[in-house]
Amino acid sequence: MKTIHLTSLGCPKNLVDSELMLGLLVEEGLVPVSEPGAADVLLVNTCGFIQSAVEEGIDTILGLIEQKKTPATRVVVCGCMVQRYGADLARELPEVDLFLGTEEVARIAERLRRLEDQAEVGALDPAGIAAERLSESATIFPLVGRSSAGGDSELFLATAEMPRRLSTPAHRAYLKITEGCGNRCSYCLIPAIRGPLRSRRLEDLVREAQGLAAAGVKELTLVAQDLTAYGLDLGAGGPRLPQLLTALHQAVEVPWLRLLYLYPSRVREDLLELVAAQPRILSYFDLPFQHVSDPVLKAMNRPYGEEMIRDLVARIRRILPEAAIRSTFMVGFPGESEADVDRLAAFLADCRLDHVGIFTYFNEEGCAAAELPDQCPEELKQERHDRLMGLQREISLARNLARVGRVEEVLVEGVSAESDLLLEGRTWYQAPEIDGCVYINEGTCRAGELVRVKISEAHPYDLVGAIVEP
Repeated sequence: MKTIHLTSLGCPKNLVDSELMLGLLVEEGLVPVSEPGAADVLLVNTCGFIQSAVEEGIDTILGLIEQKKTPATRVVVCGCMVQRYGADLARELPEVDLFLGTEEVARIAERLRRLEDQAEVGALDPAGIAAERLSESATIFPLVGRSSAGGDSELFLATAEMPRRLSTPAHRAYLKITEGCGNRCSYCLIPAIRGPLRSRRLEDLVREAQGLAAAGVKELTLVAQDLTAYGLDLGAGGPRLPQLLTALHQAVEVPWLRLLYLYPSRVREDLLELVAAQPRILSYFDLPFQHVSDPVLKAMNRPYGEEMIRDLVARIRRILPEAAIRSTFMVGFPGESEADVDRLAAFLADCRLDHVGIFTYFNEEGCAAAELPDQCPEELKQERHDRLMGLQREISLARNLARVGRVEEVLVEGVSAESDLLLEGRTWYQAPEIDGCVYINEGTCRAGELVRVKISEAHPYDLVGAIVEP
């Protein structure tokens, strides 16, 4: 029996693809192993969204190449970085046996079989194997939404029938509801890499969610490039995010339903009122505003301004006073002035969001923003980043201090990575992997349990507390 080791890089959406590929290969007879040195197939699913992710991907690939235990061990590289740089990667990394773009998730077992057949029949003929190395669909960039094999109908879209092997803890999972993206932000390559928006059928998503619930999932997180775009490609009478959430809430007995990435200008009253009416749909709003200065947002090709952002925050807090709001912002965008940064600082001080990520802008080849004038020096970008993160750190600490003394429901992850004397979990207002956590210093429970924790201590990102009886 052949063994496989999987490394998944990037976002939760990429992780879902990795889980689908692993499920297909396990169905094919491969056995997953945790150590790369013990694997016959070394599979890495890459991210190609930003330069730092590309660098991480290259480092990971080179590390796996060093782990090859025999000449017959296969190194397979998949995902966004292949879709973006396919031919260049194949030239620069001759040690990799197979490259597959994002559109060939469902074909990974077939492509790997074909590679092995070629090696056997061709008596390891290097020319024959080289012909199979590069996925034929890894040419989508920069032709947005069109694969080399044909039209949009060739683009990948998962279904509930596909085998999937979860790599998250058993008590939580991601449900990817769309592929691709229809937005055209000037700094983003996702539409070029992932293609146009494709929404999964509502019934198909309900079936997959029911299967995950039956497997014991307690927290189901919906993910997409833009959750609020769900159904826009299915016609005027097609479902939208509120209809999907209603169907999931009715059909799936999962305690926590979480939403990640809501495009700000598409968050409507019906969505807010639905979340307010259904406590199992967590009132956690991930809203990547990116900036608040109108000129910067216009240059980013974001179709809203500061007035709409402030109004949205106010509406959320009016309808859901306890809601948690997370956002991300970008500093150092071409043309950004000190006055623009001052507006962003004033917004953070006024609106006091629960969770904030701030990133420095980087020119990505192929993005419209890379051609804009008035590029910002790197030192100034970092200075602005540090200033705003310092401000947000104080805000986050104050919001967490206000929770001291409260009893919160916490989903337990298990023994803490910080110390085996602590347990670790998350409240409903802490999303996995991106927000802080709750360190449990008293009481016993198992991973996957929902317990009541009295908060006794607060830090800028994390909380500390003890389990209390129901």
